[in-house]
Amino acid sequence: MLQFKKRKNLPFGTIAIEDDLEIEILNPRKEERRYLYSEIFKFVRDLFIILSIFILFGVFVAQPVTVEGISMLPTIHDGERLIVNKLIYYKWRKFPWSRIERGDVVVLWYPKDPDKSFVKRVIGLPGETVEIRNGVVYINGYKLEENYLDSQYNQGLANLPLKKIDEHYYFVMGDNRDSSSDSRYWGLVPEKYIYGKAFFRFWPIDKIGFIDRGAYELKLDGIDKELERSYK
Repeated sequence: MLQFKKRKNLPFGTIAIEDDLEIEILNPRKEERRYLYSEIFKFVRDLFIILSIFILFGVFVAQPVTVEGISMLPTIHDGERLIVNKLIYYKWRKFPWSRIERGDVVVLWYPKDPDKSFVKRVIGLPGETVEIRNGVVYINGYKLEENYLDSQYNQGLANLPLKKIDEHYYFVMGDNRDSSSDSRYWGLVPEKYIYGKAFFRFWPIDKIGFIDRGAYELKLDGIDKELERSYK
C-alpha cells in the first residue's frame, strides 16, 4: 500500500525545500563575510597597482623635488617645488630633444658627494672653453649674454682662468653667482651625474608653470654668434 507524506500548508508563494532539491541554503552572515573579504582583496590589489605605477613613474620618468638654498635666485627660490624630467637625458641622446643643452636647468649628483643633489644651469658644453672675467662668462672667447641673471646676485665680479671642458663633461653654475657652489669651485660635472631636467614648478601656487630656460647670446665685437656642435 502506497504511503504519502503529508505536507504542511504553506503560505501562497512560499517554496518548500522538498519542492526543489537544488535550492542552496545560504548563510547570510557567511555570505556577508565572503563579500567583505572579496572587496578588501580588490582594494589591496588596486592600491598595490597604483603604488607600483607611482613608484615606477618616480624612479624612471618624473620626480618631485624641493629646492633647498638660494643658489638659483632669481629663477628658483628656496622652498619651491619642482618636477624633474628624468627620462629626457636617458641613453637615447641621438635624438635632438634628449641632448643636454646650454641653459638647461638640471638636477645632478654632486661630484664630491653623489649622495647629494644640486640644481644648476648648464653653461659650458663638452669640447668648449670657459673663462670668467669680472663676472662675465666667455665661451670659446665669446661673451655669454645671460638674460636670466640679476645684477644684485652677481656683484662679486669673480674671475676664472681659461678652462677646457672635456668630452662627456659639463660646466654648471647657479644663477645666484655670489652664493652658488658650482663648477667654479669643484670642477666639471660628468655627463652620467646629470640625471634630470627641472622643467615645471608646482609650488608655490602663484608661480605654477614651466621653468624658462632663459635667453642667451654669444657675442664677439658686437657680432652675435651661436656655437655649432656635432653629436655622434
